[in-house]
Amino acid sequence: MAHEGYAAVTSRRVAAEAGLNRALVHYYFHTMDDLFIALFRYRSEQGLATQAKALSSDQPLWALWDLYRDTQGTALTMEFVALSNHRKAIRAEIAETVERFRVEELTVLAEAFSRYGVSPDDMAPAVAANLLESVTRFLAAEATLGMTDGHAETVAFVEGLIRRLEGDRHP
Repeated sequence: MAHEGYAAVTSRRVAAEAGLNRALVHYYFHTMDDLFIALFRYRSEQGLATQAKALSSDQPLWALWDLYRDTQGTALTMEFVALSNHRKAIRAEIAETVERFRVEELTVLAEAFSRYGVSPDDMAPAVAANLLESVTRFLAAEATLGMTDGHAETVAFVEGLIRRLEGDRHP
């Protein structure tokens, strides 16, 4: 899925990659949606643990920025979003998971912005979260197309904003 897209994922292909009989794949995952949901849940639990670590940082904006800039993770997320356009069950699973991510993220960002003296009128935590996530997804999408014009400048701009709030990134 990460290398060839969701359309390349078939029970036959999964069985071959895992060195299993195709019937065994169907025994554990009655439908391909079941398999995709299991994979998404597995990745989501990993993501929630990684996000929790980032949010516990004394520089949560830097940590989130670095987390979201993981191009491999972003590419896989985008594949799931593309899949959700065709599979209602996947769409519901993604929406539920994103809400879980967002609740934790907004709580920590609200506390951080309060420490930094940033008024919600100046920048709401939800706006900051959406900007960080959308910029990284957009840059990743364009990079897969071979487009990079303005990327370095955009990264420098976002990092400049983060630096103004959290200072230089700690090692």
